[in-house]
Amino acid sequence: MKVKNNLLNFKDKIIYQDTDFFAFSLDSLLLANFATIRFSDKKIMDFCTGNAPIPMFLTYRTKAHIYGMEIQDSVYSLGVESVNDNGMADQIDLICDDVKNVYSIFDSDSFDLVLVNPPYFKVSENSFINKNDVKSIARHEILIELEDILSSASYLLKSGGNFAMVHRPDRFLEILTLMKKYNLEPKKIRFVYPKDGEEANILLIEGSKNGKSGVKILPPLITYVDGKYSKEIRDMFGDDTHVAK
Repeated sequence: MKVKNNLLNFKDKIIYQDTDFFAFSLDSLLLANFATIRFSDKKIMDFCTGNAPIPMFLTYRTKAHIYGMEIQDSVYSLGVESVNDNGMADQIDLICDDVKNVYSIFDSDSFDLVLVNPPYFKVSENSFINKNDVKSIARHEILIELEDILSSASYLLKSGGNFAMVHRPDRFLEILTLMKKYNLEPKKIRFVYPKDGEEANILLIEGSKNGKSGVKILPPLITYVDGKYSKEIRDMFGDDTHVAK
């Protein structure tokens, strides 16, 4: 069932979601805040954009033109409706297509920033695959794998352009290896922890195409303190920065 929700506390903006699919997660908000955006950036791409939360969040950080690619038409359509109703269509273009097709849609070396909140889980004989196709495609590497994403990002990015991704810490070494393979030099890494003293459950990582070696490990980000979102998390939520949703 389609529902209309507030886009967190961002003024009067909304986002359409479907209760049969999934709601956008904190991961998207974290990535939209983590990515380095420069004043000179003109074109930004969000792979696996879903119902477009990341492009919409980014409109509060940049005047650059933002593209989002989503392969699932049902989810893409929700994003288009949200973008249009929020009056963001002049800045955001959504494309219903496979990320692996960027080679035939865009010129190489033409984007300043590529972001992605990709499917996190590999598919194996032991994988638990959700019977809901929309959810399973969003969570598992059924239609696209991590290497496809990094290859496509490297193709799109200008030399010196940035690639930012949110993923799971257990794939950290694989991510580093593939980023190196596709000339996306890791530059900034941050681990996110549910609570102080617990293991990290989210990885934020950014690289620069053809960048020099040298990486910064940022301080830990704690999600919950005393059962509520931490102040740093609350400050990402929009206008009413002291209300945890």
